[in-house]
Amino acid sequence: MATDTPSRPEKPEKNEVPTNIFGAKESSENDRWWHLTFGGLLVIALIGFGLWSVGWVSPETSRILLITAIVFGVFMAFNIGGNDVANSFGTSVGSGTLTMKQALIVAAIFEVSGAILAGGAVTDTVRSSIVDLSVVSQSPEDFIYIMMSALLGAAIWLFIATRMGWPVSTTHSIIGGIVGAAVSMGLKTGLGGLEMVQWNKIGEIAASWVLSPTLGGVLAFCIFWIIKRFVLSHDGDSEDGHRALRTIVPIIGAIASVIMAAMLLMKGLQNLHLEMSAAGTVVLLMMIAVVSWIAVYILAQALRKKKFPKASFTLFAWMQVFTACAFAFSHGANDIANAVGPFAAVLDVMRTGSVNSQAVVPLPILITFGAALLAGLWFIGRRVVTTVGKKITEIHPASGFAAELSAASVVMLASMLGLPVSSTHILIGAVLGVGLVNRAANWGLMKPIGLAWLITLPASAGIGAIGYLVLSAIF
Repeated sequence: MATDTPSRPEKPEKNEVPTNIFGAKESSENDRWWHLTFGGLLVIALIGFGLWSVGWVSPETSRILLITAIVFGVFMAFNIGGNDVANSFGTSVGSGTLTMKQALIVAAIFEVSGAILAGGAVTDTVRSSIVDLSVVSQSPEDFIYIMMSALLGAAIWLFIATRMGWPVSTTHSIIGGIVGAAVSMGLKTGLGGLEMVQWNKIGEIAASWVLSPTLGGVLAFCIFWIIKRFVLSHDGDSEDGHRALRTIVPIIGAIASVIMAAMLLMKGLQNLHLEMSAAGTVVLLMMIAVVSWIAVYILAQALRKKKFPKASFTLFAWMQVFTACAFAFSHGANDIANAVGPFAAVLDVMRTGSVNSQAVVPLPILITFGAALLAGLWFIGRRVVTTVGKKITEIHPASGFAAELSAASVVMLASMLGLPVSSTHILIGAVLGVGLVNRAANWGLMKPIGLAWLITLPASAGIGAIGYLVLSAIF
């Protein structure tokens, strides 16, 4: 029987379900061991990468400059883990589907594998053509200082935002850093100034502050409203609820699998240059849909003996694990480029002595930055996880699944249409969307988050500008 009660059917009764589908509970008893593990992993990766990089770059390269660049790049990757990755896993942890440690394990597997397997063999040296850096093609040193300053500016701003619990865009952060450092260089050397910036691109970024959360919110509202109206609204002991789990949810799961697979093909695996015809892609997606429908149906059948709230919690929790894994792989394949791209460009100049349009990304960079990403998620990511998973609205596996599916759908659609969107802003909008369905969205929290979005680009630009002046004066 349907009901209009905002949120009661959505959340299982107390003590009716475990902390998550794996029966684990969040505990801080072994945190010291985890601190040592990921801290040690990061230190080992840094030392190993430092030794490797000495043999990779030109012998004439200043060792102090090389070490400084490595520290800046790894610090940027660390903060991507603390903000962007934490943002991606916020709904999974907030809903109780995964504990923080389990989210870390998923991130270790899928974020790092996405970065290593599909992170790309080459990367553009200039992020998104935001700034015309042709004026520094004859000055490799200035190019190095610009990219290092951009990494530092973005990393410091991300660190501040993460400490405050604000989920912000790492892409906008690195773009702001490049803009600030490049303009600072142009004004100092007389080679240019504000005219170096492609202001129409900055306008597109500003438009994404509204476009991204709106698209994510509207779609999440629609998806979760359907789930809540036709699935979660049934009484706890109702056979109609289990019937909905066996009939409606497998269809939702099949559609979700197609969307996530398409997102992986378009975003996560694009750098692998897989040659597939349109017909082959359609057949592959149809096979994935059928397999997903069967898997969800079998799981729903296996849960028939459990009470409906517990059964629905478990079923959607497993589906949310799937969407989280796919999102993590795609994120690792793409967004880690915000750290890898500028750093690989710096290393390429140190190796060749010239500024090239593209730079090779050696595997050690991806491995080291992947380790830094995981360390950032563990050491500083909890506040962003809490913001996304608990403070904006209360998350249940069904609403978390709806938010992640909506975000993936909008990312894929925006990629197809060429729309300037931010995956971070989309997911925040999606979480707000499910909160609107339950009439429990925390609009007060969106004020500081929205302000953080607005100042991300100028804040990182200001730090990047100062960074360039300091680096160019020292070296």
